[in-house]
Amino acid sequence: MDRHLSPAETARRFGISIKALRLYEQHGLLKPLRTANGATGSAWRAYGPDQIVRLHQILALKRLGLSLARIGELLAGEDALDAVLALQERTLAADGERISRALMLIRKARAKLSCGAALSIDDLATLTQETVMTHPTQKELNKIVVPFMEKHLTPEENASIKQWNVDHPDLMNAGKDLMEEAKALAAAGDAASPAALDFARRLRALGGQFKTGQSPAIALAPKLKTVMEDVRSDPQASQKTEVIGFIQKAMANLKAEEDANKDGA
Repeated sequence: MDRHLSPAETARRFGISIKALRLYEQHGLLKPLRTANGATGSAWRAYGPDQIVRLHQILALKRLGLSLARIGELLAGEDALDAVLALQERTLAADGERISRALMLIRKARAKLSCGAALSIDDLATLTQETVMTHPTQKELNKIVVPFMEKHLTPEENASIKQWNVDHPDLMNAGKDLMEEAKALAAAGDAASPAALDFARRLRALGGQFKTGQSPAIALAPKLKTVMEDVRSDPQASQKTEVIGFIQKAMANLKAEEDANKDGA
C-alpha cells in the first residue's frame, strides 16, 4: 500500500461517505495529506498509507459502538493499531461463538419441526435470546428503566433527576459515551479484561463528578440501587438490559483487583 487515494476513492473503498471523512477530520481523528493541484495551485486532500491505517482504526471502533470522542482517546497512543485489532479480535471471537450457538439452535429447531414436533415455549425463548436480542440503544434502555424509577421514586425525585441531567449535558454525554463503550465490551464478553477494568475506573471517576456536581441521584442512591435490582429481577427487563449486568460485573472485578492489591502490599 504505497499509493495515495482521493477522498472519493477512499470513501468508495471503505464504504463510507466523503462527508464522514470530513467529519473525522473535523474531530481531529484523521488528518489527510495535502497535494497541490497543478492547474489551480489549490490544496487537494489525499490519503496515504498512514491515513488509511488510521481510517481503519476509526471505522473499527465506530462499528463497535464507540463515540468519536472515545475513539480519539483510544487512538492517542502510539500502538493504537494493535490495541484496536485486539479489541476487534475479542469482539469477533465472541460474536463467532454466539453465531455458532445460534446456528446450532436453529438447526435443532428445524430438525424438530421436520419430525412433526412443535417448538416449546422454552425453545422459542432460547431462540429469541440467542438469535434476535441485541443490546438496546440508550433511548431504549431509558424507556425500559423509567417504569421502575416511577415505581420507586416520587414524582418530585424523578423530576429533580431529569432537570439535573438537562442542566449538565457534558456529564450526561460522557455517561452516554461510556454506555456505548460498555455495549462493545459486553459483546466481547470478558468483564475482567484490562479494557473492562479500565472502563470501570473511568465510570467510577464519572460517578465522582456526579457527586461533586451535587446530582440528586447521589442522595437517592439507595433508591436507585433498588430500582436496578428490580430491573435485574424482572425476566423481560433483565434480558434487554444485559449490559447493566456486565457493568456491575466489571465494577465488582475492579474492586476485587484493588482489594487484592491492597492485601498484597
